[in-house]
Amino acid sequence: MPLPRIFGKSKESQDDLELDETGLDKSILQQEQQENLEQDISILEDEDGKREQHLQKVAEKEVQSAAEDSVKKLHVIKMGRCPVCNDHLHQHLFASICESCGWHKFDMPKTGPVRIHMRNGNTIEGERCYVVKTGSCLLLKDDLVVAKIPRDAYNQVEYVWSENEIDQRHKQVAERMNLACGWCGGPAEMDADGFHMTHIAFGASQERYCFCSDECYEAFRKMYPARVHRDCYERNCGDCTLCVKRYGDEAEGVRMLAKDYLSVGRKKKKS
Repeated sequence: MPLPRIFGKSKESQDDLELDETGLDKSILQQEQQENLEQDISILEDEDGKREQHLQKVAEKEVQSAAEDSVKKLHVIKMGRCPVCNDHLHQHLFASICESCGWHKFDMPKTGPVRIHMRNGNTIEGERCYVVKTGSCLLLKDDLVVAKIPRDAYNQVEYVWSENEIDQRHKQVAERMNLACGWCGGPAEMDADGFHMTHIAFGASQERYCFCSDECYEAFRKMYPARVHRDCYERNCGDCTLCVKRYGDEAEGVRMLAKDYLSVGRKKKKS
């Protein structure tokens, strides 16, 4: 009896990285920076402007080198490793955290406010904040820095997420997924009637299967009866110790489905 197809990722999910080539003339410079640039260019200008052109080419090479480092770092993160110490990385839908060295990256709300809790008991709100290397916190409103708060003046930074934005983020992740039915191979939409998700251990490790309809789910169960799977259909995975767990009961819905998109899948066999 052939084993069913294991839930997999589409090639378009997160495998393709595109780089934006942005020239200096397309970037946004602050007024002071723009004035400094024009002044420095006037100092470097010669009759044919070769020196300034040379420096621009040097800058372009540095930007390209930085882009290569960034892409390499993103690939390391996709492989579940920390880009700083290469230890295992805890990856969530909107955050990646390394317990070993403290490296982390996380999304911040776009609509909800950022709330700074001061040591004196007061709070300050803004649209975004940056905690710089010195520990100082830069608070922004309308793209303006409205406060620079020293590290010893505040206790914590609170990011306020609205329920609407959380739901929107989850929908965006779900839309990027290409779930295939474990029986017919067609698309399996999470929000469609009859969608099923189950965990089966054909061998030593737990696998996940999604189904597009009740018919496909029942056909799968008839083809692969419960006795083959250590009664996986009825047994609670949290209480079972008969296989190696890959998915825990603490993750549900889109969080669980997105787990495969945060790690590198099995390498394809060479043809």
